[in-house]
Amino acid sequence: MPDCGSQVVLCDVPVRFDTYKGCSHNCKYCFVKRWKDINDIEKGETSKALLNFITGQRAQVVNWCDWNIPLHWGGMSDPFQPAEKIHKLSYECLKVFAETQYPFIVSTKGKLIVDNEYLTLLRKCNCVVQISMVCSQYDILEQGAPTFEERLEMVKILAQNVKRVNIRIQPYMTQVFKDVKENIKRFAEAGAHGIIVEGMKFAKRKKGLVKVGADFVYEKNILKTHFEQLKEEAHKYGLKFYVGENRLRTMGDEMCCCGIENMSNFKENTYNLCHILNNKDYEVTEAMKKPDTAICFTSLYQSTLGHESIKGKSFEDYMIEEYKRKPKIYNEIFGKEK
Repeated sequence: MPDCGSQVVLCDVPVRFDTYKGCSHNCKYCFVKRWKDINDIEKGETSKALLNFITGQRAQVVNWCDWNIPLHWGGMSDPFQPAEKIHKLSYECLKVFAETQYPFIVSTKGKLIVDNEYLTLLRKCNCVVQISMVCSQYDILEQGAPTFEERLEMVKILAQNVKRVNIRIQPYMTQVFKDVKENIKRFAEAGAHGIIVEGMKFAKRKKGLVKVGADFVYEKNILKTHFEQLKEEAHKYGLKFYVGENRLRTMGDEMCCCGIENMSNFKENTYNLCHILNNKDYEVTEAMKKPDTAICFTSLYQSTLGHESIKGKSFEDYMIEEYKRKPKIYNEIFGKEK
């Protein structure tokens, strides 16, 4: 069943769906590797679970959501990695998406997505496709995935077959700034709608990094300088610019970094700290006001005490309580005065 994890605090599209566990792309920077071995590929969610969610049979962790929130497909594992050739789980899910017209965003590096049988279904879907690609220098870091140039060819094909394609320049590392800037024109020529940029989060301290929460990241002003130039270049070639970096989210053309604005029946969740602390428009739905709709926040706390503090709480109330629990971290993220 589609799940809602810790990103609900900051993300506009926090409900994720994964048809596989593990990933054969073997990206050296993969954040999932921090807590699990991703080398063993297993089956994940099924088309039946997807259909149940779409028809209203939703798990308690998403009982705060009383509308057809877009699903983020491929949050923890690539749905179009080579294992899909064997299991066809993603293909079966595409059938459901095509039939129901339920909105979704899919993130991938996998070549299977441009095979004819998949394109046939994608043409019928109400979706945004995100291709993760930074530059050719990353090929050595992504040895199990198609090369950067192969993915650029995928973008060209997808742009002719789906409603929208965005480029995920994630994780961005400062040493590839020149390459990324030079690639922006190529992204536009390939037919992309926009680019999404987010800085690398490192697990260990390195020179020039600062600690924010549990991660070591680039200094905010360094990223801001880079992003300003990338934004200018994107606009020069008619591309939208989105920022996945929470500290700089307002630099994007839209607050939602998935690039789903003006898409039919795509309504994100704006009631999160990213919108609230940046004084951006946000909406509290009736479901969010009900007791026991804060269950999704248990992903933030592994202790029994943490779970007890959530019982009976509404999603609306606990979002603010979460800020009060860790004001230092969230002030660092959003640059607020302490």
